[in-house]
Amino acid sequence: MVEGVNMSTSNEFKYYSAPMKRLFRQLPTCVLGGFFWLGTSVVQALPVTGIYSHEVAVVSQSESERLPAFQEALAAVIVKVTGNVRWLENSAVRQALSNAQSLVQEIQFRTETLSPGSGNQSQVTDPFTSLPIIDAPVQQTIMNVLFARELVDRLLGNAAIPVWDSNRPSVLIWMVLQDDRGQRRLLNNETNPQIIDYIQQFARLRGLPVLFPVLDFEDRQNLPVDRLWALDPAAIRQASIRYSADSILAGRLHLTSTGDLVGLWQFLFRDQELVFDSVNTNLQDYISEPLDLVTSRLAEHFSVVRTDSSLERARLQVTGVSSLQAYTSLLEFLRGLGVVNTVTTSRLDGENLELEVSLQGSRQQLYELIGLDRTLLPLGDPPDDNDSVLSYRWTR
Repeated sequence: MVEGVNMSTSNEFKYYSAPMKRLFRQLPTCVLGGFFWLGTSVVQALPVTGIYSHEVAVVSQSESERLPAFQEALAAVIVKVTGNVRWLENSAVRQALSNAQSLVQEIQFRTETLSPGSGNQSQVTDPFTSLPIIDAPVQQTIMNVLFARELVDRLLGNAAIPVWDSNRPSVLIWMVLQDDRGQRRLLNNETNPQIIDYIQQFARLRGLPVLFPVLDFEDRQNLPVDRLWALDPAAIRQASIRYSADSILAGRLHLTSTGDLVGLWQFLFRDQELVFDSVNTNLQDYISEPLDLVTSRLAEHFSVVRTDSSLERARLQVTGVSSLQAYTSLLEFLRGLGVVNTVTTSRLDGENLELEVSLQGSRQQLYELIGLDRTLLPLGDPPDDNDSVLSYRWTR
């Protein structure tokens, strides 16, 4: 049943399921799966990590605790991998959730101390008066569950459910808040840490690369508060150029005296412009709604159904491949894209080469996925309906 058990002095316990002993790590991190504040004017896209893993709080390391935790973790991974909660209602997914442990590759336990004042700790009471003396820290057990990517992808592919590649488009968030006195201010981490925390939580759970502007003099000059409140798409796009984000979510939030949260949102992606309103009394729900819509839209645009057969082929001409290392890195980059099935070299001439690529999606999806990383710079027009060659320059 259990193989590869390892107990270390750091209070971490690892379990490797028998058919899955490849030790690649995909622990949830927040490089682009969470959020960060931009300190430079250029964004270099990075893959989102931790898509096939999830952390669950458990009472103990017992088998009875593991089974429901596996189900909870697999449900979270399915949502993260597909980008949409609706796939949890799929019959094949529901069946897989009932046997979630069969997809587990590795589990790892760790302990986390909840400090006094966090709201999740217990209290020490006086044994004579039964009155609380001081908040006592509590040790919380966390189980990180890593699922086998091949098995999860096979499950989704057999059910014709599209998978969202780990190389995901970034979302730049502009937000302005107005209180019941009519005063407006830009969202920032110092005055609105709770909103930032809600966005961060959502981004981690859904694998959404979220960016925030630095709000320096240049930002405030390019996008005054009133222009953002008006959701002026031209002004928002112009102010966002310096961040090279793949999409933009702009929102305005009015905090009424009755406690209602009333707002309007605008999502800018490519040449699309989507405007929608939102009303709620719960701040976390209010923040999650537009993020959920954006995530679903991006996932639908970039996701592909992964099968063993190729649907389309593409030809790539790449210049600037000046060494064997560059050549190897180029092939690894292309083969790592979720839409790519196989890559073969058909011609090599100095720093120029031509590649034949078989796809599980469309040539347009390949073009857009390559564009997210920015290590292959396009030299020609976007793909059309004919069999034109896609031309790039390798920059890494």
